[in-house]
Amino acid sequence: MNRLRPVLLAALPVLVGLALLALWEIWVARADIPVFVLPPPSAIGAALIDHFGQLTASLLVTLEITLLAFFWAIVSGIGLAVLFTRSRLIERSFYPYVITLQVTPVVAIAPIILIWFGFDNVNSAMVLIAWIVAFFPMLSNSVQGLRSIDPQLHDLLTLAGAGSLQRLWHLELPAALPTILTGAKISGGLALIGAVVAEFVAGSGASTGLAWRIIEAGNRLEIATMFAALLLLSLLGIALFYTLTFIEYLCLHRWHDSFQEANR
Repeated sequence: MNRLRPVLLAALPVLVGLALLALWEIWVARADIPVFVLPPPSAIGAALIDHFGQLTASLLVTLEITLLAFFWAIVSGIGLAVLFTRSRLIERSFYPYVITLQVTPVVAIAPIILIWFGFDNVNSAMVLIAWIVAFFPMLSNSVQGLRSIDPQLHDLLTLAGAGSLQRLWHLELPAALPTILTGAKISGGLALIGAVVAEFVAGSGASTGLAWRIIEAGNRLEIATMFAALLLLSLLGIALFYTLTFIEYLCLHRWHDSFQEANR
């Protein structure tokens, strides 16, 4: 029974999902709800099959924007965190602007960014918009991780005569890795949200991501197609999260306390 328990736990979400889909299908049929108000899962599946080529092409566009924004969020977040932890002067000079960037609604500044870049470079504008959404969690978690290192370890490296780069590479980044990876999981999901928001704001056929497919289907009252695109967006977000979770496991499971406790 103990051997079957992990299999049952893994299958439980699938079973719950199938039960909810069955209830959805039955309820829509029994209540005689129009398809253009709430399509049943069978209609959404049919729309996904009928428009599979278009939707998967749009999925790749959204994925590209998301990954580019996520990549630059990681690079800029960790890089700026290193600078902030090296110099209080740099942190005090720039942190208020970082906070301003975080608290300003991206929907308000996205049209300005699109105007600056022009619709000839709409993909670059959308990467920047998605980066704005994803950047702050990466920075704040990296700063927190780099500042949470045991001072005695710093003293040990000082006694060993370690330089600044050696200290960063052999102590600070490895010790901050759990917090950085937590920030990456948050930032990855936000990069996807930012990409979708950017596509909605762009509101043009120049952007052919999944958000544009949702707008296009809504204008045509193809509600089942809208749900199909939304399903792909959800699956993309889930895949991104579990990919980052697996990377976190690979990096930490041999030595970090959180995984050691789980294995006991």
